[in-house]
Amino acid sequence: MAQISATEQRGMQQIDLTTLNIQQLSTLKQQLDQELNLFQESLASLKGAQSKFQNSGETLEKITPESEGKYILVPLTGSDIDGAKDYFQRKIKFVTEQMEKIQYLGLEKSKIRDAIVEIADLKMAQQQQS
Repeated sequence: MAQISATEQRGMQQIDLTTLNIQQLSTLKQQLDQELNLFQESLASLKGAQSKFQNSGETLEKITPESEGKYILVPLTGSDIDGAKDYFQRKIKFVTEQMEKIQYLGLEKSKIRDAIVEIADLKMAQQQQS
């Protein structure tokens, strides 16, 4: 069996999962489940923000010379339409990048979780055989 380990990004702490007992594996799995749920909630929030920025950008596209003389609600900022479009594009790009980072982290955590479940199952099977 290959060496399976979990590595934390910031602290770079590596743990050999095969050395943990079933209780420790269960605790680690619960922590990863909580993190994965948090990632899902974060992705949903970011998706909502991304959608709002896209809608705002699309609304700006509707402001044309034909709109002159019509009443509209405009936020009080010093930006012109092109500046506002650029702002929304930058925000959309930023939010999308954050979503990609969270998705990557979620995928990595999910792989670690799967490895933990596999090792826990093997250890339980070994206990039953003993």
